[in-house]
Amino acid sequence: MTNVAIVFPGQGSQSVGMMTAWNDYQSIAENVYSQASEALGYDLWKIVSDGPESDLNQTHITQPAMLCAGVACWQITQQSNALPEPKMMAGHSLGEYTALVCANSMDLSSAVKLVAKRGELMQSAVAVGEGSMAAIIGLDDEDVIRACEIVKEGIVEAVNFNAPGQVVIAGNKSAVETAMANAKILGAKRALPLPVSVPSHCSLMREAADQLKEALDAVDLVMPGVPVVHNQNASIASSTDEIRDLLKKQLYQPVKWVESVQAIHASGIDTLVECGPGKVLTGLTRRIEKSMQAQAVFDAASLQKTIESFSE
Repeated sequence: MTNVAIVFPGQGSQSVGMMTAWNDYQSIAENVYSQASEALGYDLWKIVSDGPESDLNQTHITQPAMLCAGVACWQITQQSNALPEPKMMAGHSLGEYTALVCANSMDLSSAVKLVAKRGELMQSAVAVGEGSMAAIIGLDDEDVIRACEIVKEGIVEAVNFNAPGQVVIAGNKSAVETAMANAKILGAKRALPLPVSVPSHCSLMREAADQLKEALDAVDLVMPGVPVVHNQNASIASSTDEIRDLLKKQLYQPVKWVESVQAIHASGIDTLVECGPGKVLTGLTRRIEKSMQAQAVFDAASLQKTIESFSE
């Protein structure tokens, strides 16, 4: 018997038109965005479908747009009976909120308003142009941390442990640039600046996290119907208060994605299905735990491929 976990991507996988190739299931996607648009007070589906890209890439719009994409993909897999019932869920960064919606821990309208607020707080925490993020490729975690620690001025930290040899750093722009140079000296194959305006998951987000706590406290939460593995500790929360605390900490502490996938695998899961645009987490899974099957559902064609793989 196949034991399945569902995972949801975060920011970075968005693109204009990303949810328009669902054929018979298109109405499900549009209904999710309709609910979100009503909660947000603007037409989110129009931005996702038609752009402009500059609007979609504003973090307070990207976050609800990506959350809805993941929720819609999940609802479509449910409607199509594509998958066995999942034993676990998880999401990368913003995707953790998507997981909580799909696990029936919070409702969609509350979640889209919450992540829109999260995006606003993140953007206002650091002035545009003053923060940055970079991917360090081909260096051990310890050496990436070291490359950041020896930077004398500004804040820079290792923030996303995405896969062996792939760690993202974030902080003040000049400090990130210095850490990138340090990483190269320590043997990194590449140090690539990322096209983002917000240095997520580093201590520059501490004040934003404190403000997010107020919004989290105001949201109705219940314990998830499917266990959700959290980024901050690669573990499952035991109470709604702990879920709120982990979501707050997630904003200014590292995403432990490698440990999260390892914890999912250790619990007996043999297949990860990524629900949402792109295939980033599918690729990372194959690097983290080669014995696991991994596939992505992001349009009608990938859904059909998934249905066929589970019916074999």
